[in-house]
Amino acid sequence: MAPIRHPEAPAPGEPIDPHYEHCFGCGPQQPHGLHLASRAGEGVDVFAEFTVGAAHQGGPGLAHGGVLVTAMDDALGTLNWLLHSASVTARLETDFRRPVPVGSTVYIHTWVDAVAGRKIYCQGEGRLDAPDGPLAITARALFVQVKMDHFVTHGRPEDIKAAMENPDLFKRARAFEVNP
Repeated sequence: MAPIRHPEAPAPGEPIDPHYEHCFGCGPQQPHGLHLASRAGEGVDVFAEFTVGAAHQGGPGLAHGGVLVTAMDDALGTLNWLLHSASVTARLETDFRRPVPVGSTVYIHTWVDAVAGRKIYCQGEGRLDAPDGPLAITARALFVQVKMDHFVTHGRPEDIKAAMENPDLFKRARAFEVNP
């Protein structure tokens, strides 16, 4: 079934808040994190970007492949804000198209292809140094919608407690609905 943007989703062009302040992908409190900045697209799509720092190296002067996959996973997961659902990555397949040097900015575009029950099928691409720059990474993913209790049940108790004490995060988390 075609994806439907939730009526309370961020407006096109609007920044999308990090889902958790300590997330390695988008969290502002991670000193060596990616600090991925995302904004809503026109449809059920997201635009995100991050700059590869020295702490993100694999080979000398190049981004670690796992860091690029993490950025893609986080940008794909941000699509949840547009669907107003909570979900987790069930499958993520990536193709590396070219090396990504330290100091490069990676521009990521992700979109939802379809939703079937609790399954969200999506994909994305990352380009170097400009939204229309050379293609560096592509991905296809399957996310599965979960209830917020999933994180409470499986997360570290002290982190869950701290997150739930944040009134903005708690309010956003409880606003998400999950298809039965």
